[in-house]
Amino acid sequence: MSEPHDRRAAVTGIGVVAPNGTSTDTFWKATQEGLSVLDRVTREGCEHLPLKVAGEVRAFDPAATIEERFLVQTDRFTHFAMAAADFALEDARLGQADTSGEPYSIGVVTAAGSGGGAFGQRELQRLWGKGSRFVGPYQSIAWFYAASTGQVSIRRGFKGPCSVVASDEAGGLDALAHAARAVRRGTDVIVAGSTEAPLAPYSVVCQLGYEELSGADDPARAYRPFTEAACGFVPAEGGAMLVVEAEQVARERGAGIRALVAGHAATFTGASRWTESREGLAHAIRQALEDAGCAPEEVDVVFADALGVVEADRAEALALADALGAHGTRVPVTAPKTGIGRGYCAAPVLDAAAAVLAMEHGLIPPTPNVFDVCHDLDLVTGRARVAELRTALVLSRGLMGSNSALVLRRGAGNA
Repeated sequence: MSEPHDRRAAVTGIGVVAPNGTSTDTFWKATQEGLSVLDRVTREGCEHLPLKVAGEVRAFDPAATIEERFLVQTDRFTHFAMAAADFALEDARLGQADTSGEPYSIGVVTAAGSGGGAFGQRELQRLWGKGSRFVGPYQSIAWFYAASTGQVSIRRGFKGPCSVVASDEAGGLDALAHAARAVRRGTDVIVAGSTEAPLAPYSVVCQLGYEELSGADDPARAYRPFTEAACGFVPAEGGAMLVVEAEQVARERGAGIRALVAGHAATFTGASRWTESREGLAHAIRQALEDAGCAPEEVDVVFADALGVVEADRAEALALADALGAHGTRVPVTAPKTGIGRGYCAAPVLDAAAAVLAMEHGLIPPTPNVFDVCHDLDLVTGRARVAELRTALVLSRGLMGSNSALVLRRGAGNA
């Protein structure tokens, strides 16, 4: 890449709140073991809806980490974001950072698709059931997809570049790329990522129009991409936030370089046009590799989009072959999201977090619940695979047609 060495974008912190773990350590332990936590939906008000299986975050107490004054004005998806941001900043040794001297040195970028559905539904029920005087003042902001960026920045006193990426599920990767560009342009630190909470009744009803949504009621069979039995995806809540920082700034303060955000590209091919997504995704992969100065054969692992729709899965497998050549059928591919569900914008950020951890540990996590692969892929199934990993490719596609590819390099501090 063309930016100066000291402005390279490094990942220095990871914070996770996921169905399989509410810390980075517990998330990685479950991910590397290939545990599946998909289960029947238990959220109140969803009992009689057609969605039967999801990835719920059940072991999470927002009050344990977030002040009451912020809890009352925010939705569950923002609770996830604030907690994950805290974890990521602590991991990056910025947990107690005093921004009073340089408040513009740190910014926030998030992506979200579903917004604050539970908060919005509750307040609208009060409006129609009791009257306007019973609607809280935060209804105007808590449901909004930009709420997490705003609340994280306000709570922590971050006044650097703050933004929200609205580009479908692929927005999770686009947010990380946006953060990397801000760092290259001169901002020292960006807290970036995505969290979602799409399992409130109103939010679920909105999702029922997606043809790609799995209606299966067996958790072990509800989300099985790259197989002939693929019947759609299972939604999930939770997500991850990463600290993206100028490499030299991080080194000067003694922080570890967990990975480098080396390259990114995005394309658009239209809603549910999965055959066409082959070309769009392949183009994004090529451009991301070019941005990273990376040859196709240098890719050591691919974290797949893995939609769980036969046509879409076929297109992704062919896109890898198109973009990586013969290496596309040999490179190890994984989709750990089959064990926790596909959390919309949060899904690729969790994949990016897993990719960083995989490079650090030299271990490719398996794809839970998937065994009988029917596409020409070296899909890692069953158990984790030991491998020397220096470059990871993370892919994402959105139901509305966005495609995104992100290249991560192993941090020199972990070499």
